[in-house]
Amino acid sequence: MYKLEEFKQLVRDFGGVSDFLVVYVAEAHSTDGWAFTNNYDIKQHRSLEDRLSAAQILVQNEPLCPVVVDEMNDVTAINYGALPERLYVLQAGKVVYKGGTGPWGYNPQEVRSFLEKIK
Repeated sequence: MYKLEEFKQLVRDFGGVSDFLVVYVAEAHSTDGWAFTNNYDIKQHRSLEDRLSAAQILVQNEPLCPVVVDEMNDVTAINYGALPERLYVLQAGKVVYKGGTGPWGYNPQEVRSFLEKIK
């Protein structure tokens, strides 16, 4: 959520030439886990319904693209090394850009530079 506005600007600027998708994975800062102050009150997901409910907070903040949720076995997060978050660009089904892991490696500006080069 910290860089959601930067992500939304990417969608606005490149939505005509790229498809965007958010995959909501396991909650990194659950209130019953490793939490910090002034964060959303989201507990660790114990069911798919919990994860879907938590993803609604993101949907309500209008990411300007579809939001899907990872399975409870975290198959997407594991396969993409995306815990707690990561940005990817795929082209013709192949990864052409893999950002660093978040929060420090989550860099929408890097994605912007990459997309500008291939647009």
